[in-house]
Amino acid sequence: MSTASQTLLTRMGKGLFGRLRRDAATEWSAYTNHDFLRALAAGTLPEETFCNYLIQDYLYLIQFTRAYALAVYKSRTLEEMRRMAESLAAILREMPLHVAFCNAWGISEADMQVAPESLELLAYSGFLLDCGNQGDVLDLTVALSACVVGYADIGARLIADPATEIDNNPYRAWIETYGGDDYINVAQALDTLDLVAQGRGSDARYPTLLQTFRTAARLEALFWEAGS
Repeated sequence: MSTASQTLLTRMGKGLFGRLRRDAATEWSAYTNHDFLRALAAGTLPEETFCNYLIQDYLYLIQFTRAYALAVYKSRTLEEMRRMAESLAAILREMPLHVAFCNAWGISEADMQVAPESLELLAYSGFLLDCGNQGDVLDLTVALSACVVGYADIGARLIADPATEIDNNPYRAWIETYGGDDYINVAQALDTLDLVAQGRGSDARYPTLLQTFRTAARLEALFWEAGS
């Protein structure tokens, strides 16, 4: 395991995120140890299932970008706005890479744009935007953190797991993307979460924040099944 991976896994156990992750251990495990990921790590995931997932993930990223735009609007300080805007820009930069990755699997952007959104996607994106519209930026950042940090957690552990098939795995590029140091650096989202929590009474609001996090993790787990 790389130094960056070790640092990430250690950092995930601290701060507000660490507390949320521990208290939502059941939901987090169901999300990050899903059968979809086990099959992907073994290279046995059906290609059709993976391609359907890629299409839904493309459509999800569009909604995810909107959620970060809402986080910019909901931010209270310029520092919060800058951090949310940087995350938004990172997603927009990721989109062409995602399209190129899908193209390699024979999926065009035109095909993805006209694909229907799955019920799982509609539920998840609606939940994120609802968190932002009805709550404040802390509610929204907690909801967003399940995806951002979860993929880094998944990638780091898949790369480190000796049972993961790498050399002959058709999904090697996906594993190496989310297990690589470039994506692991996305863990700055953990610092953003702690920054946003300051001065917003996170301790008093913790039961509500935990419920939000648990729901986000449950929706992430369901999202693996969206392409099945």
